[in-house]
Amino acid sequence: MTKPDPNFIWSIADLLRGPYRPKEYGTVILPFTVLARLDSVLAPTKAAVLDAAAKYENSPALVRQEMLRRASGQTFYNTSPFSLKNLGDPANLAANLQAMIEGFDPDVFEVFERFDMPKIILDLDDRDRLAEIVKRFAALDVHPDRVSNAEMGDVFEELIRRFMEASKDVAGDYFTPREVVRLMVSLLFAPDEDDLSDPHAIRQVYDPTCGTGGMLSEAHEWLQNHGSGATLNLFGQEFNALSYAMAKADLIIKRQDAQNIFFGDTLLKDGHEGRTFTYCLSNPPFGQEWKVQEKSVKAERERDGDEGRFAAGLPSVGDGAMLFLQHLVSKMRPASQGGARGAIVLNGSALFTGAAGQGPSEIRRWLLENDLVDAIVGLPTDMFYNTGIATYIWVLDNNKPEERRGKVQLIDATAQWVKMRKSIGSKRRMLSPANISTIVNLYGEFTDADPEVSKVFNTEDFGYRTITVEQPLRLVFCVNAEKVEQVMETKAVAALDKDHRHDLRKALDTLEKDRTWKSQADFEKVLGPALGAHDVALKPAVRKAVVAAFAESSPEGEIVKTPRGKIEPDSGLRDTENVPLTEDVDAYVEREVLPWAPDAWVDESKTKVGYEIPFTRAFYKYIPPRPLAEIDADVQTAIARVQALFAEERA
Repeated sequence: MTKPDPNFIWSIADLLRGPYRPKEYGTVILPFTVLARLDSVLAPTKAAVLDAAAKYENSPALVRQEMLRRASGQTFYNTSPFSLKNLGDPANLAANLQAMIEGFDPDVFEVFERFDMPKIILDLDDRDRLAEIVKRFAALDVHPDRVSNAEMGDVFEELIRRFMEASKDVAGDYFTPREVVRLMVSLLFAPDEDDLSDPHAIRQVYDPTCGTGGMLSEAHEWLQNHGSGATLNLFGQEFNALSYAMAKADLIIKRQDAQNIFFGDTLLKDGHEGRTFTYCLSNPPFGQEWKVQEKSVKAERERDGDEGRFAAGLPSVGDGAMLFLQHLVSKMRPASQGGARGAIVLNGSALFTGAAGQGPSEIRRWLLENDLVDAIVGLPTDMFYNTGIATYIWVLDNNKPEERRGKVQLIDATAQWVKMRKSIGSKRRMLSPANISTIVNLYGEFTDADPEVSKVFNTEDFGYRTITVEQPLRLVFCVNAEKVEQVMETKAVAALDKDHRHDLRKALDTLEKDRTWKSQADFEKVLGPALGAHDVALKPAVRKAVVAAFAESSPEGEIVKTPRGKIEPDSGLRDTENVPLTEDVDAYVEREVLPWAPDAWVDESKTKVGYEIPFTRAFYKYIPPRPLAEIDADVQTAIARVQALFAEERA
């Protein structure tokens, strides 16, 4: 087979210069490329379909559609007498091309509706570009006998990439780099290769953010390339009209059920509600807020609770990626039915953001305590078209093999890359086939044998308790002019009438200044007579406020207790410590806290459990600094070199 040259297809865009801006080229090139492909697929059975259309014209709709599909030999058909190579009278080119589009079956017609094909045709006609565009695409040979589905997928990817490069759009909204998808699919499928060789096996792949369908297409191709006998059905959801049209067209070409691609926002509505799948893949948007979906998502969480899509809770509104992570888990076939595996691309925030008890930490806790995380692969930076940040593939499994249960494998693949010949946006690096093979082999080996690139942890290794360490409140009571002014400004004193405030002020002024009492009782012994001498009678609440205003926390003071004898904690000395779940809290406190604060204790009512995955720290390798003598020698050499240059100038 011969793959068509994307350069030739994209060169057709030269015809659009002038009336169209570069960012609009793809809106014409992509749908016409799809149309050329579908037209080529249907060409051999065109006559048979037209005969069947006439024969079953008055038959029930479902019967007619089935007979037309049989006549076409495909899952789709076109009852129009027109084709790209034969659109009849040139004077009626636009109308005939539109009639050709309307001749497709409902699924394909929807594809072109999402492409906004009627408007494209009218615009091209108005701008005197339609005839030449049709001519060029009619000459494009993309028949399946000469161009495989996989090759056509590569062509589509290249065209979309160029479209985004021209429009400077957000590449990640459309598709994931093909080699990253290949890695994800390989990580999912490789352990199940024997199972997938069964010709009677029926499996499903689902992508809730399917874009142009690249992940679904790659999964389909993996099975073909590995000689797997299993039947693989593809499912997805997408809310960008252009991407949806591409994904649906791809399924149609692959003879898949086009109804399996649902149009709509996954967070607002699960288009495959009630269904679960054998394999789940996703590359949700990085760091994208979900304010638009907030009301609906919170209502769903409130309604369905622990049994719904968002069973673990909700992340911050600033980043919805962990909502997609939970959604993906909810779509995995239950373990009781054989289980499922998933892979999702996330940025680093999913590993560590959120303190114990907060949304992201609770989501990690739920995933790890339910043993759903199988592995996390750290990818090289500069791998994606719209961002150069660090990214990670989370491999999920709800029915792990015995040896992997209760374990999580971290794989540092940040060094597995080759440089691209030409950067595309933020993408400067790519995974070679050898890189992918190395990563998949590391995953399959499941070992700490090479701790610089692969480590296996117990799930509880990522958990910790955030404990609250309290120390006794010790107060001293200080009197000075500034403190007196502060007392008079308190709400309790300000609420007194003018005469009472005046008398209180005179009483406080009689107190010895710049003196400190180490207990409240000692201070009260001085305060009471001063108030009495000026006939100041304070209500208990006001008196308490006055006394408190003179108080200061100090290690020199006596411990303050409640009326029932309970020690009051000093909020100013309150601290929190993170204690690994694998360590005894009492032992930790005895070792790390009590030597410096002998009176400290842990308020167990405030203890929270959190989870984080310190991926970078797990692979951190300490590099000792150079010896001081060596650094000094380099400095002296540099100084000597500079002095020599000055000497040359003076000479």
